[in-house]
Amino acid sequence: MTRFWVCVAGAGFFLAFLVLHSRFCASRLPLPLHFAFKTSWRAEEALYQLDVDWPKYSEYFTGATFCVAVDSLNGLVYVAQVKQKRESEMLRDQNCFLAQSRRSAETAGVNVSEIPLTSARLKPAFCRIFLVECAAKQRLYGHTIKKYSSFGDLVQVLGTPGKKGTGLNPLQFDNPAELYVEDTGDIYIVDGDGGLNNRLIKLSQGFMILWLHGENGTGPAKFSIPHSVTVDSDGRVWVADRGNKRIQVFDKDTGEWLGAWNNCFSEEGPSAVRLTPDGKYLIVAQLNLSRLLVVAAPPVGSIGDCSVISTVQLADQVLPHLLDISGKTGAIYVAEIGAKQVQKYIWHHHLLP
Repeated sequence: MTRFWVCVAGAGFFLAFLVLHSRFCASRLPLPLHFAFKTSWRAEEALYQLDVDWPKYSEYFTGATFCVAVDSLNGLVYVAQVKQKRESEMLRDQNCFLAQSRRSAETAGVNVSEIPLTSARLKPAFCRIFLVECAAKQRLYGHTIKKYSSFGDLVQVLGTPGKKGTGLNPLQFDNPAELYVEDTGDIYIVDGDGGLNNRLIKLSQGFMILWLHGENGTGPAKFSIPHSVTVDSDGRVWVADRGNKRIQVFDKDTGEWLGAWNNCFSEEGPSAVRLTPDGKYLIVAQLNLSRLLVVAAPPVGSIGDCSVISTVQLADQVLPHLLDISGKTGAIYVAEIGAKQVQKYIWHHHLLP
């Protein structure tokens, strides 16, 4: 028994010595010991947690969910998914009416789109829904951007259905990956999931080209599979340049290249990017790693280097494809093509610096 207490006292003395030594003499520790000791005591608190109570109506998820969009003003969540059998070319009216009738759709979870055999992206703006439709097996579909009313009526089509191209007048696309609609009605499109165009296009509300960057490459303002785009309140356009494993930044008015981040994406390029409502953080998805990164947004006038504040590790093979963030609650909605669902992550306000 005496020997036991002697061992306990010795272990306690040794731990106390390590703590004091790390505090006052850390720089003189051998590198392996210093690193191991530091990391073993570090516990990172997650800034987001899964909302296990959402969605309440998971039966709406009947195919691979490629994208999600949040209408914060009306409290609606729109989901686009792939079906094995085409039922309708456009949004089904009854689904749209169902979404409009739910006062708490952000809480309940609503699917309002069934776009089979395509990758889609929709964005509610001005009571309109924009769908990005990629290539499909049928020649009648794909390579287009379609504008719908909130009741599911097709309003306008950009591009030639079923035919890829590089033209600007009229506009042609090659598997456009995503778009972002500003409050002004201006539209930003990343066109390059098919590998032909690799370009970023800004359109006016009337679909006139305001500026574009379009060339395959690794240099500034060149792309390799641009996959997601968003705009911050300081007038900067953020593009997930997936194939080049970086995020590029542009001035929204002039299209001027402002800089790029590549130090955070050595393992895999970003597949989606969005900003938190306060503009302090970017949420970035990495598809094959099934991971979300919380990245600090740089101050105006400086892009600097990418700084990861926290990570959210999803389950294996979940495959977060695209995401959106509620401007009202800050919740993240992630379209997971591997898990064939959309999941909601809640923001821990009190943990953010």
